Amino acid sequence: MSGYAKTAILLAALTALFMGVGFALGGEQGMLLALLFAGGMNLFAWWNSDRMVLRMAGARPIGPQDAPRLYALTQALAQRAGLPMPALYVIDEDQPNAFATGRDPTNAAVAVNTGLLRHLTEEEVAGVIAHELAHIKNRDTLIMTVTATLAGAIGMLAQFAFLFRGGDNRNNPLGAIGLILMLILAPLAAMLVQMAISRSREYEADRVGAEIAGSPRGLANALLRLQELARRIENRHAEANPALAHLFIVNPLSGARMDNLFSTHPNTENRVRALLELERRMGGGGGGWSAPRSAPAASPPRRAGGSVPSSGWR
Repeated sequence: MSGYAKTAILLAALTALFMGVGFALGGEQGMLLALLFAGGMNLFAWWNSDRMVLRMAGARPIGPQDAPRLYALTQALAQRAGLPMPALYVIDEDQPNAFATGRDPTNAAVAVNTGLLRHLTEEEVAGVIAHELAHIKNRDTLIMTVTATLAGAIGMLAQFAFLFRGGDNRNNPLGAIGLILMLILAPLAAMLVQMAISRSREYEADRVGAEIAGSPRGLANALLRLQELARRIENRHAEANPALAHLFIVNPLSGARMDNLFSTHPNTENRVRALLELERRMGGGGGGWSAPRSAPAASPPRRAGGSVPSSGWR
């Protein structure tokens, strides 16, 4: 089953859960109020998410004069993907990692930790950037906003039902105990489905990103390197703002490394296995990554007021 089909099924399940909770607990009026409130909050977050997230992550914008090799690489990959050139940002963190944000492909940004450029080869960086461009191409920001809207509405419906209908046992078929259970279980179920959708989008971004880069090998190698280094190097911005963790290509936080129901990231070994299977189906790599001709040879990128470190790409 494709990632798109899995996402559609999970979204349908979340919608069904929302409708069920709404009709069983909040009634039509309560369901509508909760949906409008959650939708308004998430619309604001979606419209301003790029600025909010980049500020929380401590990201600073860079241009072609600041990091010419990274800029040329990203531009070449965006052209392969049929996307406009996204805004580029760097985060001064030695832990190698990256994420994409923005409400649509014309308002998108890719942020990379300086550690990504320091510790990875150019082929591996290309795989990571291609993965983030795949998120933009697949409009995963929109998908996760819709998911967050439904999940938030389910949680609010359960609370509304408990506060406003809990005492009216004559008109409440669930009873007080049933309401308490629904208050706990409905948001939990919504959270599990939301996390499953997030993991599904990661697998899909891996697949599309490998196609953009021309080979799954660079991304597969990058994921293994990222997992190893993320365990040893702290990401200060992510630790201070754990809500950002799901955006990164690998979990930037300590712990939570297992592919379980409560993880927003798939198990890295499972992702690498899927990429190697894709490489086998592509007949050995699909041509591989080649550096854009416009990229400067070996000079480290410079930036006024702070440098973007050379990656040691070879």
